[in-house]
Amino acid sequence: MYHFKAAANIVPGGLLSRLRTSLRWVDEASQHSHPTELAAYATSMQLLDAYMSTTSSVSSRHNIMKEFPSTLAVDAACCALRSGDVCRAIELLEQGRTIIWTQMTRLRTPLDGLQTHGDHGVVLMKRFRDLSSLLDKPPANYSEGNSRVDREAEETRYRPRDGPVIVLIASEASCHAIIIPHKQPPTSIQLPTDWQKLVKLVLAVREAVEKEAGPKGNQTALIKALRELWNDVVGPVVESLGGIARPGSRIWWCPTSLFNFLPLHAAGEYRAKGKSLSQQYISSYTPSLTALIKARRSHERSLEVPFVAIGQDFPAGASFTLDAVEPELELVRGLLPPPPTVSFFKVTSVDATRLRALCALRDNTWLHLACHGTQKVDEPFKSAFLMRDQPLSLLDITQMDLSRHEFAFLSACETAVGNFHTPDEVIHLAAGLQFAGVNSVVGTMWKVTDSTVQHLVKAFYKNLCGDGPMNSKRAAWALHRAVQSLASDENITMPLDQRIVFVHIGI
Repeated sequence: MYHFKAAANIVPGGLLSRLRTSLRWVDEASQHSHPTELAAYATSMQLLDAYMSTTSSVSSRHNIMKEFPSTLAVDAACCALRSGDVCRAIELLEQGRTIIWTQMTRLRTPLDGLQTHGDHGVVLMKRFRDLSSLLDKPPANYSEGNSRVDREAEETRYRPRDGPVIVLIASEASCHAIIIPHKQPPTSIQLPTDWQKLVKLVLAVREAVEKEAGPKGNQTALIKALRELWNDVVGPVVESLGGIARPGSRIWWCPTSLFNFLPLHAAGEYRAKGKSLSQQYISSYTPSLTALIKARRSHERSLEVPFVAIGQDFPAGASFTLDAVEPELELVRGLLPPPPTVSFFKVTSVDATRLRALCALRDNTWLHLACHGTQKVDEPFKSAFLMRDQPLSLLDITQMDLSRHEFAFLSACETAVGNFHTPDEVIHLAAGLQFAGVNSVVGTMWKVTDSTVQHLVKAFYKNLCGDGPMNSKRAAWALHRAVQSLASDENITMPLDQRIVFVHIGI
């Protein structure tokens, strides 16, 4: 173990060689329960982060991630939990997850303060932004085909102020939930499930959604899966939240590994007078604690809300028109407050090209997007919203600075579904918008029907804009209320999979 440690720290050996050595150190230390196991994990994640930073593009970084253990961060966290160090487990998770996103956002530091230092500060800010944009761009010949975190500082940074964060850890060793309150120390509970059960549960949810879709389906398989999700994961967490979060308040889920593919917000007993999560709390998701902290940083809101609705009913390569797109955009227009509260702008039909959509997204801090969405499992950065000429891809979004943006409603299929090969990178369209800077995002976990969108959009915006100024922090509550009202409306028939398809990410 001493020699593994020494070899992993020999700088002239090269990053890749040192990284591979550190991973061997992890395997041997884990196999023999050696005291250096935790140090081996920390070294491996530090070297992986450094090695990833030397690659030229985000897509190549994703391919590199597939070559290394996908559960490295969660295994490291479980190692820390076995030693009783919950805070260290959280730090290791933050260090080892969402590496691709973290590297892309490191240069996107808030620069507005420089403007207060006169002309020289403005010049520096412009130069920095220009250089950052160049670094974000792929090289000309490109074709698509932390240092250790300071522990004391992190312990103050990760504490949530608007509600507890529940980090779910799934590894082959064990499954845990870490509850992070605002003032009390974080606590860990071992969940009554294991890796194999979670694999089966993920497959059961996916098959149930695919095979039982439709208004006439009784969806017994989906109900069975959601009951198991309640019994083995969400129920035990809710019991532990009793003295931390009052009923009706907000909670944030930060899932890792296999938990990323489960509809945690929809867990329940699904029987007469049975318990469910939605009865007790308003759920949101966050891909990482860092992303949530960034979204919660306050910035000045303009008196007038610049709102753009982008719709594409006949994208390139389509064989038919999406008849529901244009009525949806007009529905949104009618539900928003009139000027001067909201400045509404619409981009649709032949005008909704990739370039026009990018410009509209850049110039408006509130967004509603209605179109076809595609998820590319093998090349997730090619996942896209389909426009009239070319796709508006996740890669396009990652190259934008949306740090002043408040809200995005993604009315498209599968906008909040990650990649099984690299689950802890959380690479999907909704996460891309949040990491680019959007504070609050509503997305979908699987395919959504036109009827669902019509009912949900109407109920959502009525709640969001019902009273008071436009506030993106109301989005999670508005979605929660919308889903509850549709479930209790006897005049609306909506299958279970469609009632739970929309999720909220961010503040």
